[in-house]
Amino acid sequence: MSHQQPFLQDQEDETAYDSSDKIVIIGEDEEEYEIDIDNGVRTPPFSWKKLWLFSGPGFLMSIAFLDPGNLEGDLQSGAIAGYSLLWLLMWATAMGLLIQLLSARLGVATGRHLAELCREEYPSWARIVLWLMTEVALIGSDIQEVIGSAIAIRILSNGFVPLWAGVVITALDCFIFLFLENYGVRKLEAFFAVLIAIMALSFAWMFGEAKPDGVDVLVGILVPKLSSRTIQQAVGVVGCIIMPHNVFLHSALVQSRRVDPKKKGRVQEALKYYSIESTIALVVSFVINIFVTTVFAKGFYGTKIANRIGLVNAGQYLQEKYGGGVFPILYIWAIGLLAAGQSSTITGTYAGQFIMGGFLNLKLKKWMRALITRSFAIVPTMIVALIFDTSEDSLDVLNEWLNVLQSVQIPFALIPLLCLVSKEQIMGTFKIGSALKTISWLVAALVIVINGYLLLEFFSSEVNGAVITAVVSVITAAYVAFIIYLISSAATFPSWQSLTRSKTVTTTTES
Repeated sequence: MSHQQPFLQDQEDETAYDSSDKIVIIGEDEEEYEIDIDNGVRTPPFSWKKLWLFSGPGFLMSIAFLDPGNLEGDLQSGAIAGYSLLWLLMWATAMGLLIQLLSARLGVATGRHLAELCREEYPSWARIVLWLMTEVALIGSDIQEVIGSAIAIRILSNGFVPLWAGVVITALDCFIFLFLENYGVRKLEAFFAVLIAIMALSFAWMFGEAKPDGVDVLVGILVPKLSSRTIQQAVGVVGCIIMPHNVFLHSALVQSRRVDPKKKGRVQEALKYYSIESTIALVVSFVINIFVTTVFAKGFYGTKIANRIGLVNAGQYLQEKYGGGVFPILYIWAIGLLAAGQSSTITGTYAGQFIMGGFLNLKLKKWMRALITRSFAIVPTMIVALIFDTSEDSLDVLNEWLNVLQSVQIPFALIPLLCLVSKEQIMGTFKIGSALKTISWLVAALVIVINGYLLLEFFSSEVNGAVITAVVSVITAAYVAFIIYLISSAATFPSWQSLTRSKTVTTTTES
């Protein structure tokens, strides 16, 4: 490492994890059959110990399904639509699981994460556009998460800590992340497991206090219902499930385990355990979302205040409805919200590291990347907190704009992912088959169309004036053109694996 570049790691390319940080997973009874297992001839028996060792990435990924933006979508869905959209929440979670499993598949089978592959596959101008769009999505998501944490801190301090101060406190979680990361991947994963457990306990307590009707909950999950009055909430339920940065994140997280992508059997084994672990993680997140939705459905569905409930005032309305009890429900809600906000902001920092390092091939020390990523989000969030601190209505408007921002970015994560996992030169034998490919593209198209509807509704109500309309039209045309380019370029871009093999052959020949 040179003195002129003190922050650079001594490696040729940026990687998600250093080799020394990865967890080794090989069973004690596999040495005799190791070659057969590596080649995919023999499959190791299921092992609970191995499942435990593979567990972690899926739970970190699932936090994006539990962030403050999702919680606000849950409470508004419950208050306005009652139990009628629980079935949609279930299927939206299933669609999210499919996308996240494809992300994990890409990471395990190639040994590279999505941002790295986008850097290799797309030309420089397209790569820069994708990076900027992903960073914008990450910043928008982080603003919601940090504001959610700040709201929780204000509640827990009885209003003593203003929103801007809560943002500062939340910004310090970067140091928690850096501290825990120094002690290894498993310590970091354990920390997030504790935060998920706090969310589960808090919202389960609220569920117990509210006592929603079990039959109504079951009917809401199993019987599809949709009316014109609840279409906006339905769009919100689907729209907030898939987070662009989370698609990038999962493909990197799975590389925290040492799995050689050249060994077919080991890749098959890793994909099996990651599929089980991710499914369990999203079932847990689904149950937590059910808790929140049904509590507000029981308390506020059909009331005059249903349309006025948002993240800022939800705790106060809960307190007025359900009272104090053994422990005031206002503080139970705040504890769960704080756990959601803190966990999601830290995973956002984590995702930001991979996104920046992958797209730009920045070989910075991890703490430098974490601080840069955190600064990108905290500065605009602080400005937002100072501007919107005194007005609940303005915070609600801000949240609508941030949801639109997320919706705009979704194609820039889904389309590259689906193009890459469908390409044999990149995935080898692990490319997705025609049936799964069709289903995946249908899911992606559905999500994009639903978010397109959200955008159309939003801009038709917010955009006025001929000049502004013309500007929006031009931007929309450029946006659609870039999406078409991303889809059409899948058939022509080169494979990084074939390029790597060419470089290897050339080097060997020269030697």
